[in-house]
Amino acid sequence: MIRIQVPATSANLGSGFDSLGIALNLFNQVWMEEADTIDISCKDDVQVPIDEHNLIYWAASQLYEECGRKLPGMKIVQLNNIPMARGLGSSSACIVAGILGANRLLGTPLDQKDLVSLATRIEGHPDNVAPAIEGGLVASAIEGEKVYSVSVPVSEKIRFVVFIPPFELKTEKARSVLPDTYSRADAVYNLSRSALMTASLFSGNLENLRVAVQDRIHQPYRCGLIANYDDVYRMSYELGTLGTCVSGAGPTIISMVKTEEAEAFAQAAKARLSSKGLDGWQVKLLHTEPDGAQIFIE
Repeated sequence: MIRIQVPATSANLGSGFDSLGIALNLFNQVWMEEADTIDISCKDDVQVPIDEHNLIYWAASQLYEECGRKLPGMKIVQLNNIPMARGLGSSSACIVAGILGANRLLGTPLDQKDLVSLATRIEGHPDNVAPAIEGGLVASAIEGEKVYSVSVPVSEKIRFVVFIPPFELKTEKARSVLPDTYSRADAVYNLSRSALMTASLFSGNLENLRVAVQDRIHQPYRCGLIANYDDVYRMSYELGTLGTCVSGAGPTIISMVKTEEAEAFAQAAKARLSSKGLDGWQVKLLHTEPDGAQIFIE
C-alpha cells in the first residue's frame, strides 16, 4: 500500500485570481492500493462518498483512462486534516492524491508537468492543484490543454495565519457572484499587484504585501458571502498583518505576518475572536510547504 501526503493550498493570494497559489504545511493523508472492488473508508469522522463518486477514486480513474487502462477497483483510506469547502484546497488535495497515487501504481507513466495539466483539466483551474503538486509559491497559466507553471520558495521572513470559520462556502456559489466582464482599469490593477505579490513573497520585500493583496476581480464580490469578514479583516490589520485576503474562494481568510511576530499574532487573534464571541473560528499558524505532495511506500 502507498501513502500520499498532500498539502493544503491557498489560491489567488488576493490579486492573482486563478493563477497564483501556495502550498501550506497542513496535510491530508491517503492510503491506496489496487483491489477487485471499491473499498473506501476514513480514519476520522469526515463523511465522504464510499463509491465511484468519491473524488479520490474518480480522479484515479481519470488517470487510468488517460493511460488506456480501466481501474478495476481500489482500496482507499483517507485522513482528512484539510477542512472541506473552506478555501484551503480540499477538493484539489483529493484530486492530486487520486492521480498521484494512480500514477505510482501504474509505474509512473506521467511526469510532474503532465500530472499538473491533468489535475487542472479535472479541477478547472491550476491555482490550487499546481502548488499541491509542486509545493512553494506557484504561478500558473493555461495554454490550450497544457499548464505552464513555476514554483519558487517563499521568503523565510513570512508566515501565514489562517482564520477558518465554522461554515462552508462552495466554490460554485463563490464564482456565481463574479461579473462576466471587467474594465481595462480593473485588469491592469490586478495584473500589476499579482506581479508585485509574486516578486515580494519570493524576495521577502514585506512592505509591498499590503498593496499586493489588493484586488478588484473577486474579493469585493465574495466578502459579502463571509459572515464576520469585516471584523476579522479589520482585526488582522489592527494586530499588524502585512497583508490579508480571502483564501481561494473563501470563506477562510489568510494573513501574511512577519515570522518573528507570527506566534504572538496568532495568540492575540484567538483572544480577540473569543472576546467578539467568534469562538467557532479556528486560527492556525502555518508556513509554506516547499515540497508539495509526496508518496511513501508502506
